Amino acid sequence: MKRIGVIGAGAWGTALANAAAKAGCEVVLHGRDRALIAAIEKARGNEKYLPGIRLDDKVTVTTDLARASNTDAVLLVTPTQSLRETATLLAPLVRADTPIIACSKGIEIGSKKFVTEVIAEVLPKTRPAILSGPGFAADVAAGLPTAVTLAAENEALASELADALSSQTFRLYHTSDVRGVEIGGAAKNVLAIAAGIVAGRKLGASAQAALTTRGFAELMRFARAYDAKPETLTGLSGLGDLILTCSSAQSRNYGFGVSLGGSSSVDVRGKKLTEGVYTAPVLVEAARAKNVEMPIAEAVAAVLAGKVGIDAAIAGLLSRPLRQED
Repeated sequence: MKRIGVIGAGAWGTALANAAAKAGCEVVLHGRDRALIAAIEKARGNEKYLPGIRLDDKVTVTTDLARASNTDAVLLVTPTQSLRETATLLAPLVRADTPIIACSKGIEIGSKKFVTEVIAEVLPKTRPAILSGPGFAADVAAGLPTAVTLAAENEALASELADALSSQTFRLYHTSDVRGVEIGGAAKNVLAIAAGIVAGRKLGASAQAALTTRGFAELMRFARAYDAKPETLTGLSGLGDLILTCSSAQSRNYGFGVSLGGSSSVDVRGKKLTEGVYTAPVLVEAARAKNVEMPIAEAVAAVLAGKVGIDAAIAGLLSRPLRQED
């Protein structure tokens, strides 16, 4: 697998294109915005989304989706809620058996499907996989040490993809526990909003630690209901990603939570790239369907829907009955 397509020329897509190139791959980076692609080609860098980072010489940019799909593997780097649309455009172009690697984190609204399920439904002849874990685009693009997880149902495929995309500074661990990786990525975005609210309300480091820890307990309960492997959830795509996202202003979800916590009102307009905003209600619905208790996620969903104020949500969590720690 020496020729890689990357669909999505935002910060994460550009960073992954550079990472794949540093791993020795020839990369085709696709974007729909002609002006953006022209600017990237001229500057040999994505100044709009990743200023100051030079695009690797092995990366070719294009607006031609067929060029990016005619590759050994495709990284699908689009927001979860537009993944189906992009996959539909790929359907007549991509070859059978091509690995399609989802690089977004969330659950599709309406269908309540995880990202690899959407790929399997729209592109049934391809091989779905997912890349997830604690990595910020700026760090990966700058070549700073980063480790993430790549999952595919076929262990050999997961290993092959991880080997192809790994370099000295971008390490991919592999697993066949696709659902565990997807759950870790989806749930942590919702919990990061809660962590941001705690920070924005200036409730202190102790509250922050408690929130993150109890949030991880919720994530584990939900994952167990889907028979995910415990080691997946305590690994990079679970606990690792949760720790990073719940503690850094580079996280859109955490940053959004901070803005909520520091405000007297809730405004989710213009938050298209804050995946947790969309995932929260779907995650709560999925948890209820499995009889899984997720009070922090439920509080976030209620706040975002305007059903309860932030202070009331916090008070509700603090007044829950005491119980044995799980």
